[in-house]
Amino acid sequence: MNKQQLATKIWESANQMRSKIEANEYKDYILGFIFYKYLSDKEEQWLVSRGFDHESIKSYVNEEADDRYSSKSSAQQNLGYFIAYKDLFSTWIHMGSDFTVDNVRTGLSSFNRLISSSHKKVFEGIFNTLETGLSKLGENTKSQTKAVSDLIHLIDEIPMNGKQDYDVLGFIYEYLISNFAANAGKKAGEFYTPHEVSLLMSEIIADHLKGRNEIKIYDPTSGSGSLLINIGKTTAKYMQDANRIRYYAQELKVNTYNLTRMNLVMRGILPDNIVTRNGDTLEEDWPYFDENDPQGTYDPLYVDAVVSNPPYSQRWDPAGKENDARYSRYGVAPKSKADYAFLLHDLYHLQPDGIMTIVLPHGVLFRGGEEGQIRKNLIEQNNIDAIIGLPANIFFGTGIPTIIMVLRQKRENSDVLIIDASKGFAKVGKNNALRASDIRKIVDTVRERKNVEKYSRVVSLEEIRANDYNLNIPRYVDSSEETEGYDIYASMFGGVPENELKQFDKFWKVFPALKNELFDGNGSYSQLRTKDVVKTIQNNKDVNSFRKAFEGVFADFEEYMDHTLIDSAETLAIPKTEEAIAANIFERFSSISLLDPYEAYEIFATQFSDIAGDLEVIQTEGMKAVKQVDPNMIVKKKNGVNTEVQDGWKGHVLPFDLVQRTYMADQLNSMKKKQEQLDAIPSSYEELLEALSEEDKENISDALNDTNDAFVFKNIKAVVKVLKDDAISNRNLIESLQKAERLNTEEKRLKTEVKQDEDRLHLETKELMEKLSDDQVRYLLHEKWVKTIKDGILSLDSEMLTQFSKAIEILGSKYAITMNDLEKEIAETEKSLAEMLGDLTGSETDMEGIRELQLLLGGA
Repeated sequence: MNKQQLATKIWESANQMRSKIEANEYKDYILGFIFYKYLSDKEEQWLVSRGFDHESIKSYVNEEADDRYSSKSSAQQNLGYFIAYKDLFSTWIHMGSDFTVDNVRTGLSSFNRLISSSHKKVFEGIFNTLETGLSKLGENTKSQTKAVSDLIHLIDEIPMNGKQDYDVLGFIYEYLISNFAANAGKKAGEFYTPHEVSLLMSEIIADHLKGRNEIKIYDPTSGSGSLLINIGKTTAKYMQDANRIRYYAQELKVNTYNLTRMNLVMRGILPDNIVTRNGDTLEEDWPYFDENDPQGTYDPLYVDAVVSNPPYSQRWDPAGKENDARYSRYGVAPKSKADYAFLLHDLYHLQPDGIMTIVLPHGVLFRGGEEGQIRKNLIEQNNIDAIIGLPANIFFGTGIPTIIMVLRQKRENSDVLIIDASKGFAKVGKNNALRASDIRKIVDTVRERKNVEKYSRVVSLEEIRANDYNLNIPRYVDSSEETEGYDIYASMFGGVPENELKQFDKFWKVFPALKNELFDGNGSYSQLRTKDVVKTIQNNKDVNSFRKAFEGVFADFEEYMDHTLIDSAETLAIPKTEEAIAANIFERFSSISLLDPYEAYEIFATQFSDIAGDLEVIQTEGMKAVKQVDPNMIVKKKNGVNTEVQDGWKGHVLPFDLVQRTYMADQLNSMKKKQEQLDAIPSSYEELLEALSEEDKENISDALNDTNDAFVFKNIKAVVKVLKDDAISNRNLIESLQKAERLNTEEKRLKTEVKQDEDRLHLETKELMEKLSDDQVRYLLHEKWVKTIKDGILSLDSEMLTQFSKAIEILGSKYAITMNDLEKEIAETEKSLAEMLGDLTGSETDMEGIRELQLLLGGA
């Protein structure tokens, strides 16, 4: 299974295992075991690279072995830690029924004792949360052992024995953290920044850092470390050597601090490039130094980039902070809200040419008092580069709308870019999430400092001063929907006002002949001249020229994609290729108006996430992986225990249905016809039952169920035999029952044949996939990767024209019925009603009331 499938399986199993344990707690246990497996497997790989085999590892990898064979000191020197054979994760797995939770306690305790002195900051105490939490996994040793055993056997499925597996491991780790955050309520904000927000901040920072050979990045409220990791990963796309990125992190909560360290180490980051601290960022600032060597290790910490998602509007103690170098230039944040304290902390640690991004609540843009003064100083000292308004309900644990503020120490310009990105998101479960296109649009807008109507504006320092340094986004960018208005003249006399047709000016510019084909007008008001708006638009020569031009722009796109993706699948750099294709798509759209290139990018980005997974498999296992077929394993409950069993086969890379549609269409069509016949039989049963009277149903009650809405087929023969005694009067009933019986026979036959056909096709597909030629592999990858993207992009003009047609139809009908028409219709209705009232009879009082109502309606 690919990394997404494996991550989903592990999450579902882990979520079941945790039972009544809070998600926020359980995450520390499963993620701790994943990290222990990572370190254990890494040591084994290192031992094998030094000539050890399984037997020699078993014999000599322990603390007591002779120095001649001992690997302890060598492992400590090279890896920073040592795990004896008896404490290896793989040893636990192979112990079977001899394994107990005490093996884990011993292993974790030994690990902490055997850390190299040079790696204490990276590894010391990293398993404390897991070690103290073992007792919560069960009421006694037996139940704890079962819980731990189930958990480590689940984790054992994560591969960690190759270069590509760093990505798999990292993906699964991030996936688990994300899902635990979704289930952790308000506590989620303590350890997780949504991946999409993290990517957005990373892309902004990485673009600024392009071209640098060495980079220092810092997160003073690091949580799980995902922000730092994404910045490193994104920045590495533009560097020759990713090992020249140094990571600094500080976190207050011990268990979350451990997550930071685990996450950084597991991404293959060199321990020497990881500098972490467990402490209160606002109280215990760098300069950092090791107590054992304060002079030699002194580091005031100025970095190229700072990224942070601090706790929102947290209380803090500002007493005595007036002379703190972090705050003295700008002011001290109020004790009720530490937002600006975190911001100024971040800004202080920036190099002169550095950049920072920070997530904050909207209040920092307009609140007065001490915060207003700090904001004024930041603006006047030219530190605020951009403000990005995010959608509401985008963070786990809080629904408040937030912003990302981008700041620099030195800038060439003095204006501020303000972006209202609050409308761009997709609904994902209970939360909103930024789409790939939303992230791309924001990053492009920041990089190019673009003015986009109802989205972004570059605001001058003079305008901000005139607004008393209030940076509230709606003051500068109005993203609200325009309210619909009604033209009084058109409402009375009909016609479409010219000023309402102006909203389509961009269409009239591209389709110059279309307006006159749709409307007749006198300059101020026009009449819709066609009854079929859709047909008129589709047949317009300018529209068809536009569509042909759009198709022409993408005429060679499939060839380009085949060459870029398929021909180089085994060797290409996945992130760089993704960016190259994205740039190619945007370049093609440079000559196309009316269509949004970001919609095309969303189609590409959504599909490329699957393509990237396939490419990872191909680059790890070779092109032969495309022909590979794997057992399809599913979980079934047997005797109250979840057991994994095989249910057929599935493609390692290619889905069975793609191969079937491409090369087995005849078999599919034959199965489809039989399935359609099978699906129609229940309706035939219903027709037979509906044709029976209640008396008929009573006469054949033994052939029907208790509610008389289904046949009981096993009884039909006996009922027919009884009915045949009076065949003349019961002939129709006999025929109905016999028809139902024939339908049932046909239904059974079709079910059997469809199942046999499905099984046969399934096995034939397996055999065909394993024998695919190289040309067939290439064609199938084209269909899966390329054609889907091309078809999606080329559908954008149809979708645009459909929306345009609907808008014209709505506008045409808006004034089709005038107030005069409505008045006439009301008068006619009242007259008709008055006349009908005249036909009524009743008591004298009733008739007197009716006559009065007639007078009100205008009747005689």
